[in-house]
Amino acid sequence: MGIDIIGQIEKINGKELSYNDFAERYLAKSQPVVISDLTEDWRAREDWVIENGLPDLKFFATHFGKSRVQEYPDYTAYKTPPFFADDWLNIYLDHYQMHEDRENFQKYDQISCSDYRFVYMGGKGSWTPLHADVFRSYSWSANVCGRKRWLFLPPSQSHLVYDRYMKNCVYNIFEEVNETKFPGFKETTWLECIQEPGDTIFVPSGWHHQVYNLEDTISINHNWLNAYNLSCVWDLLWKDYKDTEESIEDIRDISDDFEALCQRNLAANTGMNLNDFFIFMSRFALGNMVLQEALNPCSSAMAQNLALNLSTIKKMMVKMISAGGVTAKDVYLDLRETLEDPQFLRFCRDMGRTYTMIHKEEDTKVIFPEEFLPKIMGFADQRMQICSPKDLVEMIERYSTCSSNPLA
Repeated sequence: MGIDIIGQIEKINGKELSYNDFAERYLAKSQPVVISDLTEDWRAREDWVIENGLPDLKFFATHFGKSRVQEYPDYTAYKTPPFFADDWLNIYLDHYQMHEDRENFQKYDQISCSDYRFVYMGGKGSWTPLHADVFRSYSWSANVCGRKRWLFLPPSQSHLVYDRYMKNCVYNIFEEVNETKFPGFKETTWLECIQEPGDTIFVPSGWHHQVYNLEDTISINHNWLNAYNLSCVWDLLWKDYKDTEESIEDIRDISDDFEALCQRNLAANTGMNLNDFFIFMSRFALGNMVLQEALNPCSSAMAQNLALNLSTIKKMMVKMISAGGVTAKDVYLDLRETLEDPQFLRFCRDMGRTYTMIHKEEDTKVIFPEEFLPKIMGFADQRMQICSPKDLVEMIERYSTCSSNPLA
């Protein structure tokens, strides 16, 4: 059975694209695109490639040995292109663990991840099976060297590559697919592109894809999320939670804490649970409030971006309330403790540097945030805690009412 390829992924020159155009044409519309001319100044394009365009494996062996590249903070192999810098996931993970079990937390346990930034190396003829990305996040992938063939399936057809129970996905679209097990596969239509050395591909949320290495290849890849795809992340997380709950339903009556077990299993299988998502959103919302207060009142693109962030987080918390979201009694964020924590202030500074870079604004526009902390505390209730999605919604609403930068 062959596959029906009906078109090619658009390719554009990154030097001719603004961030606002990228957000409007590709982020908001969830459309994949190949972008050229984003990697010319990367050190990796020089150090990791020999003259004939093949990977310089000797360089890796000499400089990194058996260690992970992330253990070399003084070696800057690349810089994230501005189009992909509004990356809530990795900015957050640079400062916090995603899963923080208050009783059993271990810093490097099996369900902790330092970030979602990767270097992939694959020989000619190797491939990745059909998949959609973790958390239904976005991803971007830049070829340092080598060429790849990508096949994309639109989200509207994703059900066609699963079995009747929506549990198992087609593994390899280039092999004969069992029509009995996957009856909808014959109806799929695909988009294709060839990724050249130096090209960067943007993969939107929910687009299943399979990748084939046409040559020996090295690529740099990030998974990421922001206001534009947060709804996709929540929808998958809630689906995974319900699947987890169903899978252990038979031990509900004999479990001491069935909900805690569901949350633990969800974190192990998915990478975060509902409580983790709630704390993630709470910290990110607070960071956005601090940065908005640090801006002089204006209608700048940066201020609009921060307002969009808060508005989207509020919408996700409303979804959590509707679904029955967070139930654990010990899941909360203490505002005074958080806002006075040097780790949180470093988090805010990194967010500020990111957004000023994206929107090409002066760093001096973001005033040192500490002086605004008492004002932010004033938007909380008397408990000075965010204990539920409802608490966060009410705090965002109070902030929006009093702020000079209204929500988007």
